[in-house]
Amino acid sequence: MDIRRLTDSYAVSPQITPEDVAALKEAGFVRVICNRPDGEVPPALQAAAIRRAVEAAGMEFVENPVTPGQFTPDLVARQAQAMQGAGPVFAYCASGNRSSVAWALTQAGRRPADDLIAAAARFGYNLEPYRDRLG
Repeated sequence: MDIRRLTDSYAVSPQITPEDVAALKEAGFVRVICNRPDGEVPPALQAAAIRRAVEAAGMEFVENPVTPGQFTPDLVARQAQAMQGAGPVFAYCASGNRSSVAWALTQAGRRPADDLIAAAARFGYNLEPYRDRLG
């Protein structure tokens, strides 16, 4: 697992497994957000399996699946709510890109678009197509 910290309190990665959860707990995360729809993964990696492992480790689990390119206002609002008041939050999807975009959209208007784009670019995520929504 490759934890990619976009900020001190928000990190992303590609798909995780139940076996990765102990490392997330050890890294200090208190909430895990699944941004990957179940239809993209086999049953062993679907949200229910990850939820069981996360909750067994004493962390919170939030399911907010993102269909590629479908960042609706409701989805962004759910992501923002999932990020609030928890402490360090970890989100995952197929590559980490959707979780990065969802994070950046929650920060739109609060942080400069250039900063949001640069934070994700450090890990190879291209948020440039979302610049208009970030600014």
